[in-house]
Amino acid sequence: MYTKSIVVACFCIATSARAGEPKKIDFAHDVAPLIKARCAECHTNGKYKAGVSFDTREELLKSKAISPGKSGVSELIKRVTHADAEMRMPPKGKPLDAKEIAILKRWIDEGAAWEPGFTFKNSAYVAPLRPRRPTLPPGDAHAIDRILDAYYGQHKIAPPGPIDDAGFLRRAYLDLIGLLPATSETDAFMKDATPDKRERVIRRLLQDENRPYADHWLSFWNDMLRNDYAGTGYIDGGRKQITSWLYKSLLSNKPYDQFTRELISPTAESEGFIKGIKWRGNVNASQVVELQFAQNVSQVFFGANLKCASCHDSFIDSWKLDDAYALAAVIADKPLELHRCDKATGKVASPRFLWPELGAIDAKAPKAKRLEQFAALVTHPENGRFTRTIANRIWQRMMGRGIVHPIDMMANKPWSEDLLDYLATYLVDQKYDLKKLMMHIATSKTYQARPAVLTKEPLGAEYVFHGPELRRLSAEQFLDAVWMLTKTGPGNADAGLGAAPFGDMVPPERRLVRASLVKSDALLRSLGRPNREQVVTTRPDQLTTLQALDLSNGQVLTDLVARGANTLMKSQRDPDRLIEGIYQRAYCRPPNAQELATARGIIGAPMTADGVADLLWIVVMLPEFQLIR
Repeated sequence: MYTKSIVVACFCIATSARAGEPKKIDFAHDVAPLIKARCAECHTNGKYKAGVSFDTREELLKSKAISPGKSGVSELIKRVTHADAEMRMPPKGKPLDAKEIAILKRWIDEGAAWEPGFTFKNSAYVAPLRPRRPTLPPGDAHAIDRILDAYYGQHKIAPPGPIDDAGFLRRAYLDLIGLLPATSETDAFMKDATPDKRERVIRRLLQDENRPYADHWLSFWNDMLRNDYAGTGYIDGGRKQITSWLYKSLLSNKPYDQFTRELISPTAESEGFIKGIKWRGNVNASQVVELQFAQNVSQVFFGANLKCASCHDSFIDSWKLDDAYALAAVIADKPLELHRCDKATGKVASPRFLWPELGAIDAKAPKAKRLEQFAALVTHPENGRFTRTIANRIWQRMMGRGIVHPIDMMANKPWSEDLLDYLATYLVDQKYDLKKLMMHIATSKTYQARPAVLTKEPLGAEYVFHGPELRRLSAEQFLDAVWMLTKTGPGNADAGLGAAPFGDMVPPERRLVRASLVKSDALLRSLGRPNREQVVTTRPDQLTTLQALDLSNGQVLTDLVARGANTLMKSQRDPDRLIEGIYQRAYCRPPNAQELATARGIIGAPMTADGVADLLWIVVMLPEFQLIR
């Protein structure tokens, strides 16, 4: 395809990791302790000698102390290795030794990764535990809009106006069921003049489309509960699927508190999550299944990071080694000895909840009973951290950024405490019905507003909410959309889509096998589907060079659009109708005059399979297709 060669020339060649390369430097374990011990006194928390701040990665970059990828020209390395004692850093104590300098060099050369949301600056904010029901601003408007109208007033900014109907429809379908609307659905919606048409679409998607909803949200939960269909541990019995239980739970819209209790105090179908992965051979003490339990449960349900605290007292938050092991002891079959930095301490952990003020766990009870007690504490009515965490995750998923950011650091201050607390208590009022929470968010004018365009990533407390943010399609959304656009997805033949015109695809396309249900392949992995050996709560939102290359020149996508071109040409011989169908399906709008003329030139006269394939490829490459606006 001639269009591909042009785009490929614009991308750099990505290099892949080579076998045998040393493990990458870990910021939390390797770098943060070093900075805290040797740099923090002079360069953090309000004391910034020579104008250099280590508070955040952004501040460090702004001060030009490091050049990611280039340790050799980084001022930090020059200063810690300086031959002159007067110029060498740190000025107090002994110089950094060779090992410490090597850590800093490798960290910089590897890109200077930083724990998302972490800062060395002390915060006066203490995240509350118990629920709080905020007083809503007066008025008859949607509660979310009343809160945010007051917020906009406080920040002296104008609220965003509404998004157009086509943009709203595409956003709602992709957010709630992960699919593009059919052309007939778009046509009907655009012709509908009733004032409540948006609300009716949202209600239909969440109340009537149970299977598409489950298919879509399965990926969200698979990532978070590290459930997959193949991979490490499944062959040798060191890992167990929860797919059947999870899918049925989504299909029935199981209340979130019950959903959580069944994961923690599990049935035979749902026990795979807390059992973790039994790695082959010897592992670090912090990677045993009991510590995986502590790490995974705390991250998923509380937005708390216990990974560092599983090895030593955390350098990035307040959790201690004792906290991680107390949680791990809940699931232990035998006495669990604490290990600090992989060395036995001689101390045995006793089961304890992270917030003991909510209740105790009987250390003498059998494991099943301990898990039952623990599940009750996780979902305790007074555990506001539990409901705030899932409310924040759903908001982030639908709006592009969490009320607390990053979403796995729920100890951070939210940009609107009232909004977060309101959503958390609303979920409880709705008997933990996540669909009702999604519906409540989606029916607000805030959700239905034009997207905010940010010119740069705001730092910490600098962030001000201006409206929904642009988001990339997930790997599964992208592949589903391409399958539907090209009629090449699994199940197309059985569903009778091969010769169907665009407008008649509504009933069968809901029965297609979705990308969330298939094993990962090269394209899905390239587009961001994780291997799910770790809990993954967000996927990268930036397109990497490797992803760009796979999109522009990957064989999987090339084959899809080629097959799709042949299929579409068989079902539609009128060039203009074919072009209009592609645009309506992909963008929920017809092509404008210039797009139509350009597309005619691309597909050829008469149409050729290569020309139609080129058009399909161009359409799916454009930001309008790849972004949810």
